[in-house]
Amino acid sequence: MASAFIPPIEMTLDELRDALAPLIPGNAAFDGWSDKALAMAAAELGVPADRAKLAFPGGSVQMIDAWFDATDRGMAAAFPPERIAGMKIRQRIRDLVLYRIEAMAPHKEALRRAFAILSMPQNALSAAKLAWRAADRMWRLAGDTATDFNHYSKRGILSALYTSTMLVFMDDESEGLAETKGFLDRRIDDVMRFEKFKAQWKGGGERVPSLSRFLGRLRYPAI
Repeated sequence: MASAFIPPIEMTLDELRDALAPLIPGNAAFDGWSDKALAMAAAELGVPADRAKLAFPGGSVQMIDAWFDATDRGMAAAFPPERIAGMKIRQRIRDLVLYRIEAMAPHKEALRRAFAILSMPQNALSAAKLAWRAADRMWRLAGDTATDFNHYSKRGILSALYTSTMLVFMDDESEGLAETKGFLDRRIDDVMRFEKFKAQWKGGGERVPSLSRFLGRLRYPAI
């Protein structure tokens, strides 16, 4: 059952934040993650700029956070359990990473500006938390239920995998993001070959690679 429509002017601050989040990037590309970009997004939604500002007391970092969160909600809607169930784990992770990239592709300049803000020393903790959250949500959608050390290693390394792929994406001018997709596929393939060799060297019974272990061996710099 669809939820009842709430006029923007009647939204709570949390509801307003969610409604504004997808609108800010289109303005941030030109005006940065600023009060001006927020005011323009508020005008699109039909709410006063002062009220919109109340929804983002954390300023630019909170605006970026809200945009990434909106992307995650879209990702969850695009990958319901019945869709995920028919995919192998490698394809699940690949498609989830690419979904996020393709969802942000129309706002590449806003993303570039967001990365510049998150790379500032004072925002290092926020950047780490956002990268971890993205990886955690992707793994949960992929069906991961690990609670041991693998839970942390998977997320830490998927965060690095995602970030390194995003760095390639930022300079990718190829048709259909061919360079980005190729980079992602090669990195996954590299660790798959390594894991297969490792399993054979150990003489273990598991000959089929598991991406949940492969990703734990990727090492790329995070933003």
